[in-house]
Formats: sequence, structure tokens, C-alpha cells
Amino acid sequence: MKVFFVSLFLLVTIAVQEVAFQASSPGVRSSAQAPTLVGSWRLKFAMVDGSEKNLVFEAHPKGQGLVHLLDTAPDDKPVASAQAAVWSLTNNKVSISSEVELPIGTCCRETGTLILKGKFDSGNSISGKLIFVTNIEEEESPYKLHSTVGTFTATRMPAK
Repeated sequence: MKVFFVSLFLLVTIAVQEVAFQASSPGVRSSAQAPTLVGSWRLKFAMVDGSEKNLVFEAHPKGQGLVHLLDTAPDDKPVASAQAAVWSLTNNKVSISSEVELPIGTCCRETGTLILKGKFDSGNSISGKLIFVTNIEEEESPYKLHSTVGTFTATRMPAK
């Protein structure tokens, strides 16, 4: 009987020490922490026509953000003011949307909605597809709207 109580005491002591060790080691986690979108991101995007452009996306908490177009104004200059944007993050899949004006081809500029859909490659990198749906009606389109597609990559910018 004495051996039983000594053994029980040792097991309880070891269990208590293990719990105390885990509580004192906050950096050690059993599962990976999900990435966050909040922060500034440098995006490079390419339309199907081959044109490449750049923007900075500032993701604020609660799905709000700003898009700074860096080279989409006439003569590849930055757009003077940032555009409002919204974003969501579900299961490491990112959606970003904003109303913008972009050059289409070599002759025209069109306003519309830029939609980015991607996933995290790492905590600091996202890649995916984009669609730009213009505000111009197009009779040949099954949806009666002109659109173009492309790809994008995003890299988290260092905190200021």
C-alpha cells in the first residue's frame, strides 16, 4: 500500500511540473498560427495582355483597407489618392476588392472593380489570380460587362 501512495505522489508531481513547464513556455506551440493579412503589402500584378503594374495594399483590421496605385496613372505615374478597399481571409485564402482606374492595352483607361483572389504561400507571401471588371457594357460578353484577367504576387512590407 505504501508503494502505491508513493507511486501516485510521483505521478501527480510529474504531471504538475509538466503543466507548469508548458505554461512558462509561451513561444512553444503545438500547432502553427494562422497568418494575418493586417499590414502593408507590395503587390505586382500582370494582366493577360502582358502589362505589369504595382500597388501597395494596406490591410486594416475588420476587413477594411486602402489601395495605393503606384504606376497606373497616365505616363505610369502614381495615382494621387488611395482608394478604399475591402478584404477577407478564410482558411488562408485571401480576397481583396477595390474600385480603381487602370490602363487597358495601349490606348485606353477604364474604371471598374479590381478583385484579387489568392492564398498564402508563406506568412509574408501571397499569390493568386485577379479579374478586373470594368464599368463598360459589352454586348458580346455573356454577362454584358467587359473584363480582363491576370495574376498577382504580394509580399509583406516591413512595419514602419
